[in-house]
Amino acid sequence: MSDASETFDIEFRHVVKRYGTVAAVNGLDFKVRRGSFHSFLGSSGCGKTTTLRMIAGFEQPSAGEVLLAGRPVAGIPAHQRAVNMVFQSYALFPHLSVLDNIAYGLRYRQPRPDKAGQRRLAEEALEMVRLSGFGQRKPHELSGGQQQRVALARALVNKPTVLLLDEPLAALDRKLRKEMQSELLRLQREVGITFVLVTHDQEEALSMSDSISVMQDGRILQNASPEQLYETPASRYVADFIGESNLFDGTVRRIEDGRVLLETAQGLQLASPQTPSGPALRAAEAGCIAVRPELITIGAGSETLAREVSLPGEVVDRIYLGNLTEYRVRTESFGIVCVRVPRHGLAERSAFEHGAPVRIGWDQASGLAMTL
Repeated sequence: MSDASETFDIEFRHVVKRYGTVAAVNGLDFKVRRGSFHSFLGSSGCGKTTTLRMIAGFEQPSAGEVLLAGRPVAGIPAHQRAVNMVFQSYALFPHLSVLDNIAYGLRYRQPRPDKAGQRRLAEEALEMVRLSGFGQRKPHELSGGQQQRVALARALVNKPTVLLLDEPLAALDRKLRKEMQSELLRLQREVGITFVLVTHDQEEALSMSDSISVMQDGRILQNASPEQLYETPASRYVADFIGESNLFDGTVRRIEDGRVLLETAQGLQLASPQTPSGPALRAAEAGCIAVRPELITIGAGSETLAREVSLPGEVVDRIYLGNLTEYRVRTESFGIVCVRVPRHGLAERSAFEHGAPVRIGWDQASGLAMTL
């Protein structure tokens, strides 16, 4: 679908945010489609939280333009924007009941509902997050997951155009985090408004988002769907940050028949297709070939693998992960190579223990060539 036929709730046009001489955000151009779930993903200091704060109105850009629902919002303060934010700390008022916490923002709504209307809207929001009956409790009487739901209800009660989520699940344990991911997805589908999440957790972003912006040093390296990011990363950084990849660096020798011939520092050659998402590679440039661990086959050292690349090696680590087993294999040619085997993949053979001689292999088409 083209931009002309889509509606966007958020748009950044050449946005820069400087703090002194430091550019926290440097030339951002992106759009977030109305009614979608978008994530900003990156390590600490990449600019994702600064980007969120400019959407919210807590920060103003040093240059460029921010648009919400198609309208420029330069100079419009946070409380006048149709945007609400859920913080990592939840920021609930400890002296107020759950219901009063949720209704608090309704006092500033125009036109402001009367007290009965505020209570009704707060109770509807509480029901939306499946906490009916908890309205008279204080925040300290709730679990972490329940407090998170109250924070969500408070943010949603004013029916914002965009809901901003600043690492809202970071303080929760793994099991509760998974439950809240499902809850966030359910809520987003039910209310139909645009959700924007900031996170450093790639699994969280992949599992919930319609689109993801991967950021580094104040720039967006790739803006794409979770499937595109995982299957066709634009660069070495994205391939390494999204999931796990075996990364073989080298120099591009030539490009022919749609394949990039890369020579490693050890003089070994690999030929794989170039990623369609990144800049074009050229001969004599530095490049990288990335191969996902699940695309590599492993067998006993005496086996012959019908793969274009076939290497002997030794298991230096075996990690059991329940649904799969991960092997770290030391090879003479490529150093340590990671291999992941689903549980059913070893059903008819013994698992390879530490120190076992093995053979690993993959087809050249399983890799992707990309820039560093």
